[in-house]
Amino acid sequence: MHGWGRSGQHRGSGQQGGHGNAGWKRHKWSWVIRYGIQIQERGFTRPNKKFSQAINIGDLDQQIDNYTFKGFVKQVDGKTEVNLPSAGYTKLLSRGTVNKPLRVLVYYASERAAEKITAAGGEIVPLVKAKEE
Repeated sequence: MHGWGRSGQHRGSGQQGGHGNAGWKRHKWSWVIRYGIQIQERGFTRPNKKFSQAINIGDLDQQIDNYTFKGFVKQVDGKTEVNLPSAGYTKLLSRGTVNKPLRVLVYYASERAAEKITAAGGEIVPLVKAKEE
């Protein structure tokens, strides 16, 4: 009898179905589901990802009553003042129309959004975001 050499050779990975994470999407899928393994996609996740929550002028105009009820809107000098950061928005975009004079407090606004707000008799009040250290 001639065998497979000394001390456990030819017994490498006989019943494990591959090395490492092999087969997680194929023959080890039931194991992934059973133990709740999170499968990562390929690539790199940027650690300091820039994130901004934006709202369009048309959506803002439609939601004014809702924001008034929630306390994000108040009347100042005949204009409706909207505090967008307290509503969870950091940027104002220009899709849609606005019919009433609005005074909008926001960190960022596109040029066309600012033009539309001022054309309706309102104004944009840019806020300064505190730098995170």
